[in-house]
Amino acid sequence: MGFAKEFKEFATKGNVMDLAVGVIIGGAFGKIVDSLVTDLIMPLVGIVFKADFSNLYIPLSDKVAQGLSLAEAKKLGPVFAYGNFITVVINFIILAFVIFLLIKAMNNLKRKQEAAPAAPPAPSSTDKLLMEIRDSLKK
Repeated sequence: MGFAKEFKEFATKGNVMDLAVGVIIGGAFGKIVDSLVTDLIMPLVGIVFKADFSNLYIPLSDKVAQGLSLAEAKKLGPVFAYGNFITVVINFIILAFVIFLLIKAMNNLKRKQEAAPAAPPAPSSTDKLLMEIRDSLKK
């Protein structure tokens, strides 16, 4: 089998296409969660802790002053930007929680479908004939 034909079979399998769709949706969903964390949650957390997490850093050089914004501090020298790390960790926790809820809901749906009793099979033609004979004999 040629390389091109083998690659075509691989690329057109259902699992590969499902994965591609999942990656695209995941990327878009990741942007939504990132915006949720950055634009909505972190400002509220910043108010509670009286800190702007996006600008929390430790200067690693004498050239960098503490009061500058993170972007300005990075231009002057190396910084340990732990505020961004905190934001990314919160972003991950929210994303993991949402995925957990989605998987839990899907598992509940699967359990309900499996728990539903299957309809009893219809009697065969031989069984129907025997039931008719039995009913005739009873009369």
